[in-house]
Amino acid sequence: MAKDIEVGGGYGAKDYEDPPPAQLIDAEELTKWSFYRAIIAEFVATLLFLYITVLTVIGYKSQTDPKTSTDGCGGVGILGIAWAFGGMIFVLVYCTAGISGGHINPAVTFGLFLARKVTLPRAVLYIVAQCLGAICGCGLVKSFQKTHYNTYGGGANELADGYNKGTGLGAEIIGTFVLVYTVFSATDPKRNARDSHVPVLAPLPIGFAVFMVHLATIPITGTGINPARSFGAAVIYGKEKAWDDQWIFWVGPFIGAAIAAFYHQYVLRAAAVKALGSFRSNA
Repeated sequence: MAKDIEVGGGYGAKDYEDPPPAQLIDAEELTKWSFYRAIIAEFVATLLFLYITVLTVIGYKSQTDPKTSTDGCGGVGILGIAWAFGGMIFVLVYCTAGISGGHINPAVTFGLFLARKVTLPRAVLYIVAQCLGAICGCGLVKSFQKTHYNTYGGGANELADGYNKGTGLGAEIIGTFVLVYTVFSATDPKRNARDSHVPVLAPLPIGFAVFMVHLATIPITGTGINPARSFGAAVIYGKEKAWDDQWIFWVGPFIGAAIAAFYHQYVLRAAAVKALGSFRSNA
């Protein structure tokens, strides 16, 4: 893929060459401890993510409950909830990127699988670990604050009153597209090769993407964009409404992730290769 570029009639500089796509199934990968260590890292990271964020959501609702508080402006507010989700993603991606890639989201894993960045067994086991971690994280919250957990919705994602399912699905598709597109852009190996500071800063734009999407979609769906987050909360909360709307929080994120993978890999990267050719000397 990489070719020498002629500049000024003689000097050749070799362009960056992409790593080969991941195999569909890599048998050797299954024999390595690093593979299972990555799965454990995804489980623990998702557990911590749900524990902190669901606690934040429940705490905000309890602090602004008109039955127990007269301060309508109490608690962290929607802005604080968005910061909790975005901040935890920033922290956890930073901590686990070197071990598992810091996915912490089945939609991110699905998008990277479609782009041939991870193998099928890794993608499947990551998603299983993320869902189990989410269930355990919500289970910890309920075990510590059972009354508040049941009273204030358990942090479960549900379509808000006044919005139809099409609107909720669209919000999840676009929100997940923003997140996964940011993941691809922030971790692009070609960009990393050019700008050495990018790997250090990669968790920051990913966290900010989560933050911004939450600001926009909390009033609509409570913001899923992470099937494990929605699934874990629904399993522990167990109410009918959360399960009725559950399909939105799987179909939407997976569609958004697929679109983001296609856009980055086959539109942006392909366009970049064509643009590169226009700089070659005709001499």
